[in-house]
Amino acid sequence: MAKLKKMLGKIDDPIIIQMMKIIETQSKETLENWAIHNAEEHYLPIYETYEKREDLRQILSYIHQYLNKEITLKEVKPYLKELQLLARTIEHPASLASARAIATACSTIQTPTSALGFTFYGCAAITYHQLGLLKNNEEYEEYAKQELERLLHSLEAIAIKEEPHPVSINWYCNK
Repeated sequence: MAKLKKMLGKIDDPIIIQMMKIIETQSKETLENWAIHNAEEHYLPIYETYEKREDLRQILSYIHQYLNKEITLKEVKPYLKELQLLARTIEHPASLASARAIATACSTIQTPTSALGFTFYGCAAITYHQLGLLKNNEEYEEYAKQELERLLHSLEAIAIKEEPHPVSINWYCNK
């Protein structure tokens, strides 16, 4: 059995580069809604397959309150931290990756680049869930590309052309 990676996908993949270009043109609100709803729809069911508890769904209800402007950023921050801590308590690789994907998607509220970050965890979650835990890294990476393509198409579908308030992102801040 291959040593399982926490994330799947590569930063230099053409699909990722295309996603980065689109993310740069979108508002914070568009990105946080896309990331959170995508993670909730596709990765929460994976989490709930392996974890028979309601904690993640309960925290997501507070995230939705923030998205609906019912609570403030200050009020939602403790729940973002709780999501990160929750992910540390999980052992099954598909469940762990799904919890991290959801936590990272939700952190888009504070950090717009997380709109890209959650995709790597999401790819691992769906890949390990669909293929199991006994494949080799090449098989996992190949399957993960399908998820990246789905994510790219979903981002393209919600992207607002000529968004008047795009986020300011420096992808290469370490150079």
